[in-house]
Amino acid sequence: MTHAQTERAALCDLLDRLGPEAPTLCEGWATVDLTAHLVLRERRLDAAPGIALPFLAGYTAAVQDRVKRRHPYPELVGLVRHGPPRWTPYGLVPRLDEIVNTVELFVHHEDVRRAQAGWEPRVIPRDLQEAFWNRLRGAARLFLRKAPVGVVLRRPDGAKAAGRKAEPAVVVTGEPSELLLFAFGRQAHARVTYDGDAAAVARLQEARLGP
Repeated sequence: MTHAQTERAALCDLLDRLGPEAPTLCEGWATVDLTAHLVLRERRLDAAPGIALPFLAGYTAAVQDRVKRRHPYPELVGLVRHGPPRWTPYGLVPRLDEIVNTVELFVHHEDVRRAQAGWEPRVIPRDLQEAFWNRLRGAARLFLRKAPVGVVLRRPDGAKAAGRKAEPAVVVTGEPSELLLFAFGRQAHARVTYDGDAAAVARLQEARLGP
């Protein structure tokens, strides 16, 4: 199995176990809302652009609500578990599911896990950590473009990735999986440390980050 397939299966197992009303880290969303979002993202390509484009967000929200009302929760989870239909780009383009969905499914898996009491970080396979690091090196400036201060991402082994060039700057240290969650706006639940001016760190911790 690819890492995307592994994350998908583990996320769906967790969604089944928790039910539709469990909390998530996505503001205003319970597990049923997050599941409907994943179904829309992979099966309603007409509405998916509104996930990233604010002027289309109203249409996307309306479609997501219809998806949620049309399918019972177990069916929604089953659609996510099945994966993208073959007629979508994810099914037609080799490895696109792995390239695009590994990070998406990991982040949303942690959105569910870390919203529950007593969570602890998982042990992430080393090759997946390296994949996350490569993604961060290529996209950190995009993810952190809204940061109110300069940001440098640093692994425990000292390797660094440039985030945003500005002063004052904050160095954020953690495993690539934790840095990825930080860069996706989950600062309060990412196991990272901060080095820098205290006021700059506080501003960064409260900022809205992510793609």
